[in-house]
Parts: sequence; structure tokens; C-alpha cells
Amino acid sequence: MDDRSSWQIKDEATLTELVALMNLSAEEIAAMKDMLPEAQASAPEMTKTFYERLFAHAATAEYLQNVSVDRLHGMVQTWFAELFSGKYDTAYAQRRLTIGHVHVKIGLPVRYPLAMLDVVMPFGEQVAAKHANPTLAAQAFRKVLALDVAIFNQAYEDNQLKHLAELVGGERLARRLLAGT
Repeated sequence: MDDRSSWQIKDEATLTELVALMNLSAEEIAAMKDMLPEAQASAPEMTKTFYERLFAHAATAEYLQNVSVDRLHGMVQTWFAELFSGKYDTAYAQRRLTIGHVHVKIGLPVRYPLAMLDVVMPFGEQVAAKHANPTLAAQAFRKVLALDVAIFNQAYEDNQLKHLAELVGGERLARRLLAGT
């Protein structure tokens, strides 16, 4: 099997590709921006629900020990509100990737943050339901949340590929091993 063209997309180009892949229309971006005040108002309750779930599960609660809960709440509220920023460029994607890298650095298994999407999703859908065009707003919210999930997963993939490439002596071989070829 030859190298795949997707393997040549790296670093900032990956983020640019992911943003483009979401194919957000101008109307969707405008709808997201319109919803920002409502998202900011919903962020504290979403964050409360988010951390109640995390603290109720022993395996996730252990990652929150000796960490400022107020700081965490503020970060998650900001993260949620920024979903509705209306600006989805490489800088946005880079900020989101940095969040993913922090999760990787602390050793948080990817299954935990992904499992939390069912907490985030209903709050975003409630915000979208209050928009003048709720169908468009919900569609836009799902795209932006999917973008964040893709970027977040990219942080884990980058880490996995980096370590495997170091182990086997090169990225190309590491990618071939991951592909099973």
C-alpha cells in the first residue's frame, strides 16, 4: 500500500482541514454567533451537570483530586460558550487542540471526555431550540461539536503516532503499522 495523501496533512494543515471538512455555511456561523448569549447563560448549569457526572464516577473523579474545582468550572464554561463563538478558524482549532493535549498529558483516557458528550449535547440543543431558526441552529451546533470532537481525537492520535514513530523509527512505518499493512 502506498502512502495515503491524508498522511501528508500534518500540524496546522490538519486543523485547517478539519475546519474545512465541517463545511459550516455563513448562515450556520451566524446562527452560532446569535446563540452565544444564551449559551453563556446555560454554561453554569451545563458545567454543574458535567462535574456532577465526573465526581460520581470513581475512575473520573480521581483525575479531579487536588485540582481547583472553580478553575475547572470556569474552563468548561468558557469551552462550552466558545462553541457558539461564530469564529471557527485555525486559531479556534488550535485552542481546542491545546485542550486535547492537556487531557493527553494528564493521562485521561479518551473514553471519558467522549462519554461526556451526552451531557453537553442536550444543553447545546436547548440553546439551539430557542433560536429563530431552531433547525438551522441545531444543525450548526452539531457540526461545531463534531469539529471539537474531531480536534480532540486528533490530540490523542498525534500523541499515539508520536510515541509509535519513536518506537519503530519513523512516522511512515508507524502509520503503516496502525493501518495494519
